[in-house]
Amino acid sequence: MNIAMIRAAALRLEGHVRRTPLLNSSFVDEISGRRLWMKAEALQHTGSFKFRGGWSAVSALSSQAQKAGVIAFSSGNHAQGVALAARMHGASAVIIMPSNAPKSKVENTRALGAEVILYDRDTEDRQEIGRSLSQARGLTLIQPYDEPEVIAGQGTCGLEIAAQAAAVGITEADVLVCCGGGGLTSGVALALEAEAPNMWVRPVEPVDFDDVTRSLATGMAQTNARLGGSICDAIVTPTPGALTFPIMQRLCGAGIVVPEEDCLRAMSVAFARFKIVLEPGGAIGLAAALYHGDQVSGKDVICIASGGNVDAEMFARALAEYPCT
Repeated sequence: MNIAMIRAAALRLEGHVRRTPLLNSSFVDEISGRRLWMKAEALQHTGSFKFRGGWSAVSALSSQAQKAGVIAFSSGNHAQGVALAARMHGASAVIIMPSNAPKSKVENTRALGAEVILYDRDTEDRQEIGRSLSQARGLTLIQPYDEPEVIAGQGTCGLEIAAQAAAVGITEADVLVCCGGGGLTSGVALALEAEAPNMWVRPVEPVDFDDVTRSLATGMAQTNARLGGSICDAIVTPTPGALTFPIMQRLCGAGIVVPEEDCLRAMSVAFARFKIVLEPGGAIGLAAALYHGDQVSGKDVICIASGGNVDAEMFARALAEYPCT
């Protein structure tokens, strides 16, 4: 996994991926106590950065493999990214999703033409289901983070951040990245190592699902005690990826752990001040910048608002419980 793969992915994504904006608000700067910049990946195709990795992986397949079809497992954002990328390449897609995934994510994945297979997150192994179906049907498995071409695609977000930050005179900043298995975190870290070496990637995770933070602190991969039960479903994974963890060990700073209520508060702020809709996991980087600034250094902080695929009930809860005036 290297910068050359990320640059190659950027060429394949050109004309297909949105170059999402880097936003700033003076109101939000006052809350954070420094200049805060938000990379609005919720405006990406399918509502999250995952389309980058989906397109990168599908576009790298041979025409024969595309014709045979692809399979992926996801709580929703990777599912939609792969489903749309597959449809745009004329390939079929099978997506394995937890039965308790947000309804909107399941419905959107089906609407993109994918076959959705539901499983019990607490009692079944999605990787085993994926491997079994892949072998039985001759499908190419595209994993959500432990896949080089997926990491390369997510890394294109980092290339954009480096260029956009330079355009507004930012050369040093902590870059707060929502972190599940580490595909986005490691991809962005590799991109910034090459293009903006004075920027420091910081993984951000929800309370009780902080396997990456604990892994970086101990130097050994840690596992979460449970696999579900967080409103930040988009970034709940059991343990760091085998490919992503060494990259994060080498290039990332200490993780930041954020309670769920701060994610809801950040969703409200994003809507009020940026006019952007975020899901809880997609707002966690912004939450860290707003409410955990003592763990961040420098006059500038960049957070990736990674996804906006939120059910109406959850979004209404954020606005009702934490109104931003």
